[in-house]
Amino acid sequence: MAGRIRVVVAKPGLDGHDRGVKVVARALRDAGMEVIYTGLHQTPEQIVRTAIQEDAAAIGLSILSGAHMTLFARVVELLREQDGEDIVVFGGGIIPEADIPELRRLGVARIFTPGASTQEIVEWVRATVPATV
Repeated sequence: MAGRIRVVVAKPGLDGHDRGVKVVARALRDAGMEVIYTGLHQTPEQIVRTAIQEDAAAIGLSILSGAHMTLFARVVELLREQDGEDIVVFGGGIIPEADIPELRRLGVARIFTPGASTQEIVEWVRATVPATV
């Protein structure tokens, strides 16, 4: 039997708005994925630790606070340091289009901006992230 895609969904930093991330987490779960939502105010270290402990295939980050360049980069850096490069990192929230190429260069696989549908996110995760055995 094939495994399910396991995704850690997290809110890094001081951003306290979680409605959008909960909608995405539910959509991924309803699509048959295993979702571990870490809650608000997570550090990059906590997020990476959870992803590695949970044997996640992906980390989905949601940020509205404007600290995406620092926080997303730190998550990717920590994954590299801890042999977690195979974990796909994607994100969404209020992220200027001008920052997306740099985030991609840093190792973030995809950024979903406001207006992205949950179906678009689900389809991308299914097409990109391997199922866990």
